[in-house]
Amino acid sequence: MSERLEDIAVQMVAGGRGLLAADESTSTIKKRFDTINLESTESSRRDYREMLFRSDEAMKKYISGVILFEETLFQKAADGTPFVDIIRAAGSIPGIKVDTGAKPMAKYPGETITEGLDGLGERLAKYYDAGARFAKWRGVIAISSSLPTRGSVRANAQALARYAALCQEAKIVPIVEPECLMDGKPGDHNIDRCAEVTEATLRVVFEELADARVSLEGMILKPNMVIDGKNARKASVDEVAARTVQVLKRTVPSAVPGIAFLSGGQTTEEATAHLSAINGFDLPWLVTFSYGRALQDSALKAWNGKPENVAAGQREFTHRAEMNSLAAKGNWKKDLEKAA
Repeated sequence: MSERLEDIAVQMVAGGRGLLAADESTSTIKKRFDTINLESTESSRRDYREMLFRSDEAMKKYISGVILFEETLFQKAADGTPFVDIIRAAGSIPGIKVDTGAKPMAKYPGETITEGLDGLGERLAKYYDAGARFAKWRGVIAISSSLPTRGSVRANAQALARYAALCQEAKIVPIVEPECLMDGKPGDHNIDRCAEVTEATLRVVFEELADARVSLEGMILKPNMVIDGKNARKASVDEVAARTVQVLKRTVPSAVPGIAFLSGGQTTEEATAHLSAINGFDLPWLVTFSYGRALQDSALKAWNGKPENVAAGQREFTHRAEMNSLAAKGNWKKDLEKAA
């Protein structure tokens, strides 16, 4: 595989393959496991992720890269094989989440700033040596009638840009993720408000990326879709797709090789349907998925923490990966879900 940032970035989004976001923090994976009454331990987290990474058909055909939590990057499967080696053997690229989380932003009530820049250069060198070739940093933008503030958007955009510059110096492709929340408080904003905030946020993000001298050709954008808040869902699939494309075409330079959407709390099928509709437009970038829950939820339920259910969990994961791969080509149809 080429080690050029530009080549890695294209490989992450090309051919209808997309990214598996398996970078849940220890606290987040505990919440997921709570839904199936499974205790979160190092071994249970290992077993769950091994089930996903050893889903050969899904990993080889549909998954271009895996975003890992730091624990998982250095973890080994039950037989002693490093997870990084399993991912690479499937032709997929190991990646790593490097931010340390969104924390309340001083003097900005209801808004957050993502932390993790201190010592990031040294950590990236360690992650590169461990096999990571891309990284992810999530900035969180709250939406309400009065939020976000300009100060919050600018601070998060600057952090994203500094992170991206450090990644590229470390020969790691940065995924730049400015997520405008669909579940912000009060969570009842409409699609117009989401479009307004997303457009304004992306403009500032690309200003800061330019000031930080980030090479657009060697990065991936991971944005939210333009969608109603979760308590105000009215827009059709076609409207979500059209409004999302409109905002992206206004703000994202064509030099960016690819966009990998987050699912952002959409249902599993919504995330797939919207992605497919977006790919029905004439786009200057490769557009695919970077999903966590929208790829994993049905697999987690089918597995249910039991060794005898590994094959069932892998079937569910493979199906969702295939559906989203079709969506990344604009070829998904609802009746294909019933066929499964």
